[in-house]
Amino acid sequence: MTMTEPTRDTTGSHPTLLPRRRLLAAAGGAALAGALAACGSNNGRGGGSSGSGPALSQWYHQYGEAGTEQAVERYAAAYRQARVTVQWRPGDYDTQTAAALLTADGPDVFEVNGPTLDQIQGGQVVDLTDGIKDVEHDFNPAVLGPKTYRGRVYGIPQTIDTQLLYYRKSLLAKAKISPPQTLDELVAAAAKLTTKDVKGLFLGNDGGAGVLGGTPLYAAGLQLVTPDGTVGFDSPAAYAALGKLHTLYAERSLLLGAPADWSDPSAFTQGLTAMQWSGLWALPQISTALGDDFGVLPFPADGAHGTPAVPVGAYASAVSARSKHVAAAKEFATWLWVERIDYQEDFATSYGLHIPARISLAERAAKLRDGAAADAVRFATRYGHADPLLWTPKSRSALQDAYSRIIKDGADPAGQVKAAAGVVAAELARVRKNG
Repeated sequence: MTMTEPTRDTTGSHPTLLPRRRLLAAAGGAALAGALAACGSNNGRGGGSSGSGPALSQWYHQYGEAGTEQAVERYAAAYRQARVTVQWRPGDYDTQTAAALLTADGPDVFEVNGPTLDQIQGGQVVDLTDGIKDVEHDFNPAVLGPKTYRGRVYGIPQTIDTQLLYYRKSLLAKAKISPPQTLDELVAAAAKLTTKDVKGLFLGNDGGAGVLGGTPLYAAGLQLVTPDGTVGFDSPAAYAALGKLHTLYAERSLLLGAPADWSDPSAFTQGLTAMQWSGLWALPQISTALGDDFGVLPFPADGAHGTPAVPVGAYASAVSARSKHVAAAKEFATWLWVERIDYQEDFATSYGLHIPARISLAERAAKLRDGAAADAVRFATRYGHADPLLWTPKSRSALQDAYSRIIKDGADPAGQVKAAAGVVAAELARVRKNG
C-alpha cells in the first residue's frame, strides 16, 4: 500500500501525497519526520455505509496508492450496526486531527500515526484494550508497544511499513562479496563495490542522517529509551557504530546527490548503487526492474552485543473521546481491525505492499510468502523495532542533528551522542512528569 506508488514525490523525503511510509517518520528520524506532513484542509471527500444505527465519521489521511480510498469506503459500506461516513483528508493530516480532537466536530474513528503520548495523557483518545485483548498476542509487539500506555491499548495497528537494505546479487557475486551480516562487513563491502560508475551504498542524499534514526543503535544492542524510561543509547557501542557511518562517508563509498532520495528505488534499479536502504514499498518496483537479481537484509549487527535491526511503524485506528457515540465507535474499530481479517489482508497487500499488523496474517498472506517479501516479513517479525511512546519530536531532532554532524562533518561521536542524550533525558523527565 504505499510506499511504492507513482503518486509520490520522489525528489526527496517529503512526499506530496502521503503514502503510508510517512508513519515511519516516527520510527526513522527527522527526514522521515518531514514525510509526516501531509493531509490538511477541511474539504475531505466522504463516502460510506447505509447501515442503521448511529452516524459515525471515520478519517483517513490521503494515501498515494490507487484504489485505497475506494477500499476503505467499501469496508465502511459493509458495516450494518452504524452509518459510517469515510472522510479522505488531504493536507496536513496530523495537525488537522490534533486540532479536531479538541472539538466536538472531529471524527469518531480515525487513523493516527500514534496516538501520541500527549493525546493519551490528555484523555483525547479512548481505551481500546477490551476489543483487542483476545488477539493481542497476535499483533506484532514492535508496533503494538507504542500504542500501549500503562498496559492499556489506545490504537489498533492497521498495517506495518518497514525499511530494508537492498543489494544487487550479481554485483556482489562479481566482487566475490557475501551479503553483509555485520556493520564492519557493510563498510568493507561498500568500499569494494564502489567503482567510477557505481557507488557501494545509498543511505539517502544526506548520507543517512535523516532516515536511519534509532536503527544503528538497536543494531549495536542499544535502545532509544529503556523500559524504565531513561536514555538507552549513551554508550561506547553507539560511539563506535556511528563512527563507522562516518567511515562510509569519508571513504566516498556512499552515493550522494542522487536524482531521487532513499525512499525511491530508482538509484538502485538504474545501477547507480550496488546497495540501497529503502522501504518495503519499493520491492514491487525493484522486482519489476531487476527480476530476481536482488535480495534484502536487515540493518547489520554491530559489536559483541548487537543484533540485526529493522525499523517498523504502523498507523493505528483510534477513537476520539469527544465522540458522541464512543461505544459504537469502539465496536466499529474492533469489527474492522480485529474481526475482519479479510479486509485487513486486503488493505495491507492489494494497494502497494505492506505487512499486516497481525503475525498470523503476515505469515499467510499470499503476496508475502515467497522470495524477498517473505524475507522482509521474517526480518520485521524477528528484528523489528519502533520508536517508543516516550520518544518525542524534540528527542528525534536532537539525535538526527548528532548523526548529521558525525556522518558528514566527522564530529566526535561520543560528544555528539552525549549532547543528544542530554536533550532526550530532559524530554523524558518532562513527559514522565506530565504522565
